Amino acid sequence: MFELKALIFDVDGTLADTEKDGHRVAFNRAFEEANLDWNWSVDEYDELLSVTGGKERIRHFLTLRLPEFLHEQQQAGTLDELIKKLHARKTYFYTQLLSEGAIPLRPGVKRLLDEARDQGFRLAIATTTTPANVTSLLESTLGKESIEWFEVIAAGDIVPKKKPAADIYDYTLEKMNLKPEQCVAFEDSSNGIQSSLGANLKTIITQNHYTETHDFTGAAVVLDHLGEPDAACTCIAGDIKDASYVSMEVVKQLFNS
Repeated sequence: MFELKALIFDVDGTLADTEKDGHRVAFNRAFEEANLDWNWSVDEYDELLSVTGGKERIRHFLTLRLPEFLHEQQQAGTLDELIKKLHARKTYFYTQLLSEGAIPLRPGVKRLLDEARDQGFRLAIATTTTPANVTSLLESTLGKESIEWFEVIAAGDIVPKKKPAADIYDYTLEKMNLKPEQCVAFEDSSNGIQSSLGANLKTIITQNHYTETHDFTGAAVVLDHLGEPDAACTCIAGDIKDASYVSMEVVKQLFNS
């Protein structure tokens, strides 16, 4: 019987609702600055989220919507540099939004992190977003010292294959010298749970606006959020018994179930 040692968190959509009012807005600001008449609506961005990674998302958009522009850029040998520059500016605008306090943590996140730390559990992050995005979110919501709370921050292009591949979780487990049977992952999307389950991690899902129709087969539980003592979460699939929010006691129960 393995003992729970660590909690591993996805970032976008899991720690905070970063997609609709964060990344999407930042992408559009980068496009506008570059004099490109692209503007991703809420619904279009929902479709683009099927692809993980910002640079990969731009390329996917061009393939689907602007194949002639894509071909021209490829022929000129400028496509990769264009995507790299757009993504860098998108990251700048995203961190600007964070510094303005525009993107708060989801319900229950800070409470659960504090509880886990108080009880001596190890923490890590496994995400496809860039390290700069992770740092900015943590610092703007939890303070500069919060970077040190996480033993490993596995982010961005640190592994060759992004979610839904399991690489980012495999990398995190290797760096922590832990077995998957000693950890619980927190995710919000179908790509995320495919990645965590691919690494054999028990997974808690907190779905959001963009992922409420995703397939979460294999999750230990699916919730609308982690909840607070004065703001109960809703169980969509699975069971947290008579609890109204996810505490470390609930996490341990799910781990052992």
